[in-house]
Amino acid sequence: MHRFLRSVWNEPRPPHPPARVWRDWALVGVIVPVAVLEGVLRPDLPWRVPSVVLTVALVPTLLWRRTRPLAMLVVVFAVTSLAPLLMGGDAVETYTMAYILVLVYALFRWGSGREAVIGLTIMLVSVPVSILLGRTAPADMIGAFTFIFAVVAVAGTFRYRAGARMRELDQVKLLEREQLARDLHDTVAHHVSAMAIRAQAGLATAASQPDAAADALRVIEAEASRALAEMRAMVRVLRLNEPAERAPGRTVTDLRQLAGRPLTGPSVDVEIAGDLGDLSPSVEAAVYRIAQEAVTNARRHARHATRVEVRVDADDTSVRLRVSDDGDGGSGRPAASPGYGLIGMAERADLLGGTCHAGPGPGRGWTVTAVLPRAGAAA
Repeated sequence: MHRFLRSVWNEPRPPHPPARVWRDWALVGVIVPVAVLEGVLRPDLPWRVPSVVLTVALVPTLLWRRTRPLAMLVVVFAVTSLAPLLMGGDAVETYTMAYILVLVYALFRWGSGREAVIGLTIMLVSVPVSILLGRTAPADMIGAFTFIFAVVAVAGTFRYRAGARMRELDQVKLLEREQLARDLHDTVAHHVSAMAIRAQAGLATAASQPDAAADALRVIEAEASRALAEMRAMVRVLRLNEPAERAPGRTVTDLRQLAGRPLTGPSVDVEIAGDLGDLSPSVEAAVYRIAQEAVTNARRHARHATRVEVRVDADDTSVRLRVSDDGDGGSGRPAASPGYGLIGMAERADLLGGTCHAGPGPGRGWTVTAVLPRAGAAA
């Protein structure tokens, strides 16, 4: 039990709480006129003007409920507890003050463990104190505790689900980093083997063919530069916990394996054009992975699709990928809440200094477009 309480107390805040968004301003914009309307229409509201003013004055605390959840809750409870001293002992009894439950939810959803414990203590103490001072009927205490614990349970549920998703992402990244380490070994081993062979050839011909030895040295220099570039890029990925799909292994020519008509689902047509020589292995792997993920999504989600087109083109500076299908529009596709696949595609392209976008096509179906620099600028 002691260990559990210590873990709750030491629980950190969830990372990256959302900042104020338009929904927060809309909530404030709705609550304020509702509070004023309640003051006008409720004939039984004691201290009508002070109650409405106090209710409206505390509404802005909703705007900071995620970044400062405990402070906003303390402000509201402190003001509402001290207000009766100026209102003849009557508490603020506007129905609109129910928005305090939003602050309670925010505390247990976005606050740290110690903030949640302190806030819960304040709430549990304030209710009995209010009963002792005659501001709340004893029968109302049951209802108050019921609402508080219901909101706490909902907030805890959403917090647990968000934490579970983060743990899943961390596990996926860990597995990808292990794969990246294996790919790093294979890539560096390939370049080092090429350098060793060239060095041996240069030594064998150095006496009789000096020009051949010089050519071998130039090849060794190029191979060493590529090996260092790949190693630095991959080490950077490992240090930054970036996704490992950009690791080498697959090439653009492997895209032809996606072509054909499977037993179920749309057929896949692959077209590769332009100069694709001397592409960075990381760029080639990224093009393949993005195309593979886009084709997989089309087969899973494109309703009534009969064909998926994969087009790859390259010029002197960049490689362009376009994957489109002829399904029935994009309304059923996961654009608003992207899964790991769509997120991974965008991160992969961004890591290489490129871009990746997915959305409904100009006519019908779904289109994924990606533009990547030939050498992987971000590496």
